[in-house]
Amino acid sequence: MPYDDSPPPTRRARPLSVAAALAAVCLTAAGCGGGQEPGAASPRPGGDAATSTAPTGKEPEPTTSASASAKPLPKGLLTGRTVVIDPGHNPGNRDHTREINRQVDIGTGRKECDTTGTATNDGYAEARFTLDVSHRLRALLEAEGARVRLTHDADRPFGPCIDERARIGNEAKADAVVSVHADGSAVGNRGFHVILPAGVKGGGADTSKIVKSSADLGARIAGHFARTTGSAPSNYIGGNTGLNTRDDLGGLNLSTVPKVFVECGNMRDPKDAALLTSASWRQKAAQGLADGITSYLKG
Repeated sequence: MPYDDSPPPTRRARPLSVAAALAAVCLTAAGCGGGQEPGAASPRPGGDAATSTAPTGKEPEPTTSASASAKPLPKGLLTGRTVVIDPGHNPGNRDHTREINRQVDIGTGRKECDTTGTATNDGYAEARFTLDVSHRLRALLEAEGARVRLTHDADRPFGPCIDERARIGNEAKADAVVSVHADGSAVGNRGFHVILPAGVKGGGADTSKIVKSSADLGARIAGHFARTTGSAPSNYIGGNTGLNTRDDLGGLNLSTVPKVFVECGNMRDPKDAALLTSASWRQKAAQGLADGITSYLKG
C-alpha cells in the first residue's frame, strides 16, 4: 500500500485509453494472461533464490541507500539509463512510530513521514515483500545495463520519509522511478493497479512536466505486468483499467522525474496473498515490472 496513504476505493483512473494500452502490449507481446514464467535472472550471491518462500528482506551485500551499484554493468538495452526503485515502507518502521508519524511537506499539504504498510493474515509484511521484489527487479535491470538505485535497502532504522524518497529520484535524474507496494484492502478485492501522478501545482509540488511521461510509464508497466504474472487489473480501483490517478501522494507530488506506484496485489485477500507469498510469482512480478520499464525507456 502507498506509504503516505491508502488508496481511496472509489477514486478512478483518468480517462486515459488504458484498455487500449493494455491491449497494445498484449498484441506486441504474445497476448495477456499467459502467466508463463520468463527466464528468471539469477539473484545476487547470497540473495533470495527464486525458490525461496521466506525472503529475509536483506542481502549480505546491500547497496548504500540512494547509491548505484559499484560493480561494472554489462552492455544492454538500458545502458546509460538510470532507474530508481523505491521499496515501499521499511521493516523497521513498526519500531519507530513516533518518527514515521512526523508530518512532512508534500507540496500541497502535510502528511506522515511514512507508514508501516500492510501484511497478509499470516503476517508476511508488505515491507518484506517490497524489498524482495525490488531486489529481483534490480538484478533484471542491471543485467540490461541500467544503473539502478534503491531509495533504501533496509539499511536504516526507518523510512526514508516520503519527501526524501521523491528527492532521491530527483537528485539521481532518474529516467524512471517505480515505487513497489502491495495493497491492504477487503477480502474479494483482487488484482494489481498502477498509481499515476495527477496534475498538481502548489507549494513545492509541480507535476506538470511528468504527468504525460508517468502515464506512459504506468500504462506500459500495467500491460506487461498483466501478461507476465497472469494477474488481472484491480477489480476494486481504477475502473478495471489497472491505472489510478491520485493527487494526494507526496512521493508523486514532489517528483520531477517520471514516477509511478505499483500495487502488486491485495495482501488481505487469501487468493492474492497466495501469489504475493510465492517466490516464483514474485519473480514474475519483477519481470513484468522490468519489461514495462524497458518498454518505456526504449520507446
